[in-house]
Amino acid sequence: MKKIVFMLTSLLLLAACNGNKADSQSVADDGIDSTFEYKVDKFADIEILRYPVPGFNSLSLGQKELIYYLSQAALEGRDILWDQHNRYNLTIRRVCEGVYENYMGNKSTDDWQKFETYLKQIWMANGIHHHYSEDKIMPQFTQEYFVSLVKSVDPGRMPFRDGMAADETLNEIVPVMFDPAVMPKRMNQTPGADIVQTSAVNFYEGVTQKEVEDYYNSMKDSNDNTPVSYGLNSKVIKENGVVTEKVWKLGGMYDKAIERIIGWLEKASAVAENDHQKSVINSLIDYYKTGSLETFDDYSVKWVTDTTSRVDFINGFIETYTDPMGLKGSWESLVNFKSIEASERTRVISENAQWFEDNSPIDDRFKKEEVKGVSAKVVTVAILGGDTYPSTPIGINLPNADWIRRDHGSKSVTIDNITFAYDKAAEGNGFKEEFMWSENEIELTKKYGTLTDNLHTDLHECLGHGSGKLLPGVSTDVLQAYASPLEETRADLFALYYLADPKLVELGLLTDSEAYKAEYYSYIMNGAMTQLTRVQPGKNIEQAHMRNRATISNWVIEKGQADNVVVYEKKDGKTYIVINDYDKLRELFGELLAEVQRIKSEGDFEAGKNLVESYGVKVDQNLHAEVLSRYEALNIAPYKGFVNPVYKLVTDDKGKVTDVTISYDENYIDQQLRYSKQYSVLPLKN
Repeated sequence: MKKIVFMLTSLLLLAACNGNKADSQSVADDGIDSTFEYKVDKFADIEILRYPVPGFNSLSLGQKELIYYLSQAALEGRDILWDQHNRYNLTIRRVCEGVYENYMGNKSTDDWQKFETYLKQIWMANGIHHHYSEDKIMPQFTQEYFVSLVKSVDPGRMPFRDGMAADETLNEIVPVMFDPAVMPKRMNQTPGADIVQTSAVNFYEGVTQKEVEDYYNSMKDSNDNTPVSYGLNSKVIKENGVVTEKVWKLGGMYDKAIERIIGWLEKASAVAENDHQKSVINSLIDYYKTGSLETFDDYSVKWVTDTTSRVDFINGFIETYTDPMGLKGSWESLVNFKSIEASERTRVISENAQWFEDNSPIDDRFKKEEVKGVSAKVVTVAILGGDTYPSTPIGINLPNADWIRRDHGSKSVTIDNITFAYDKAAEGNGFKEEFMWSENEIELTKKYGTLTDNLHTDLHECLGHGSGKLLPGVSTDVLQAYASPLEETRADLFALYYLADPKLVELGLLTDSEAYKAEYYSYIMNGAMTQLTRVQPGKNIEQAHMRNRATISNWVIEKGQADNVVVYEKKDGKTYIVINDYDKLRELFGELLAEVQRIKSEGDFEAGKNLVESYGVKVDQNLHAEVLSRYEALNIAPYKGFVNPVYKLVTDDKGKVTDVTISYDENYIDQQLRYSKQYSVLPLKN
């Protein structure tokens, strides 16, 4: 998944290359006009936004009903993700929510405000660890104050676990919340550490990293040309001294939530747009019922080949970014519908996929002889769930299985209404003026930045992730914690390399052969400097996408030193990025792409580790301090999250669905509390 930016006009979403706009009346009918409130809340390092869903009311009744049922399924898995992130998360959240709703004392004190901020932070992170840095969110109020809050509330109104009293529950969760040495990292990536035992995620219990590696290595067959995604939907534990799995399925771990997900999927199947889509949904239901990874592959193949349905979705245990071993899928869901006219650009790109593959600067051994099934579209998201909520990607490329990509292709979506909300919230914030070298770069990005960033993401998702191939017998599992940052690096480099290719002008995707420079400059500035606003002082870079951008930017700066390609320059005591030779910068992107593709294709763990650790992890502390100071003066929150719209079924007196309404009135706190009441059926500790 990767950041995406889209072309916009006024409050309407552009229709890509031809510039056609959505019907203004339908947009107004969806409750989106000049009074639409994009900004909802701001706290700590986070700003909460609202996203519009233009075009929803123009859908058919059947499509709107389908979206409603899929959206309910998307919300039912919320507690699964919370528990996956840490086995104490559900207890801590529900106790904090119990205090928030039932405390009768003074709520105007500084301590109470700090408590409320903490609750908002863990809602944003789906747990007690920061959604980006992986560090534990340390409460700014005291342990004594928290204990007094809990004990002041009527115990009958508190969700103490398994009949435990307040003291017993507090004894369990207080050290996890307040002791910085207890579970400090959601996912630990420190080289040399046992990354299983030192990570706070709930994917493993009572086992070591070596035991996990041995367990899954014993299952793998190097001659299997279509391997399942071993370990994707299970927790690894040790029972009676034997390593085994607790599978996430109906009748297994997370049974109660999965049962409800299935119930909504069955309703969705009944109103599917066509037989293919119905088969996709039914295969997903079968997967949830059986836990079979072969069934998941069957579902994935059907999903990737469904290219005609207007409404689409993801739902399940999918991305492995949060697992230190890169095996376990975090639960997520996202429901969307295709923006017909806006998908023209991605259609052009996908139809030329073979040309891009053939002309890639990588070794011919790693190129696909035949690129299959590459599809891409621009979509409007209707609901965010699980690991896409409140913080969300704005681009998706799936499935992740390399053999499915090889034999059946991949599906890419870019999400325009989320980017639209980001753009509206960022208007006039002074960021470009503060960090760009000169008026030339500012004007260049104003003129072409949205388009080239948009195209960069299209190329990244549509072609980058789907490009190249593994050598026989190689699995990306061998790259372990470095697999995700290296894959994002590979896709980004593919996109950066081709942004400057005359082919984009030939295809009509760019009108100016110099336009690519806007993205080149913004990308290097972000990777080398401005993304550091998301890193706490003294910390290393942890998040996979940030490591990817830092790796690329720092590598090209170092390798281009001799030719003065990209340099740091000082002006008025401030540091800036200056690009002196865009052509040579493109050559460097190509060189690094060739090496990263080799690392992935050959499964070269040591080379991959060395590349990421050398360029993508360490932070120049002096530069970091400067960037943080300049950014703080702008009063911009470095992280954004979202509240979802609210959908309601309208029925006649016989119970027949006559409409589905959409509203945008719910605020962040009310939505989180409602979700905890409406979609919370798991026991407090799994």
